[in-house]
Amino acid sequence: MRSSTAPALVALTIAALCTLSAAAQFSYKTGIVVAGFTVTVLNRAGEPVRDLKAEDFDVQEDGVTQTVSYFSAGAGDEAVPLHVGLLFDTSESMERDMPFSRNAAIRFLNTFPKAADFTFVGFAEEVRAARYSQSEFPRLVERIRNSKAKGRTALYDAVTVHLGSAFEQAGRKVLVLYTDGGDTSSSRTWDQTVRLLRTSDVTVYPIGFLASRGSARLMQQSQLMEMARLTGGRAVFPGNMKELEPMYSEIAAEIHAQYVLGYVPANAARDGKWRKAEIRLKRPSSERLQLRTRQGYFAPIK
Repeated sequence: MRSSTAPALVALTIAALCTLSAAAQFSYKTGIVVAGFTVTVLNRAGEPVRDLKAEDFDVQEDGVTQTVSYFSAGAGDEAVPLHVGLLFDTSESMERDMPFSRNAAIRFLNTFPKAADFTFVGFAEEVRAARYSQSEFPRLVERIRNSKAKGRTALYDAVTVHLGSAFEQAGRKVLVLYTDGGDTSSSRTWDQTVRLLRTSDVTVYPIGFLASRGSARLMQQSQLMEMARLTGGRAVFPGNMKELEPMYSEIAAEIHAQYVLGYVPANAARDGKWRKAEIRLKRPSSERLQLRTRQGYFAPIK
């Protein structure tokens, strides 16, 4: 799979997202159509909670209680295939920090020996994407090590390309996005990117090593945080390069400890409308557990 950001290709990707959003993201290997959610739970120290069961969760859709019919914990053998994506900023402003960034990314990806595959998306003015199986991991490493810094930043186009490719995947999907700034050259807008993020079932973890200052920095930070909020991920902002690897490690720990919940919606209407989902914990509030997941999904279309 290889992509570039020619306007026609991006337009086709967006059209495909609109068509596939109603079906592809809810199909699991059982063949049963379910609404699926990747859920992260942290304790008061910010550490992943790994001992939860299906009965610990209260799931509601548009205010109606749902019955959890599918449950999987990330720890141990993966019952649900895990697809790991990495969006890697290769714009000109990354040149000074590129060697350290490449090594940190490789070490991060190496912590997923049971992942079904890896999608690497390098983006500057152009977006180039390729997917690798576990057996092709050395080729992925070579691809990252050969990344060169040049050009401006097409962040929104890169997100669009990855989300389009992820719709064909069944299972748990996470995307780590590493960038040092905002978008400067995409054919897609921020509003279009937000709509696609709401449609997708990919959990996004932005890492913003932001070089801008003032209002530009605040806007970039706000957008990365919104990407995380919409998808149930978490945005982090290292203050220096030494903080990058520990942040990658924290994200990896979260991903390894995630849960997947699935239910057959009580509302069987295939109307393509937005369904608001609320997932809460039944455990005592005194435990101060934090739960993150996406906020809902679009129903299938007939």
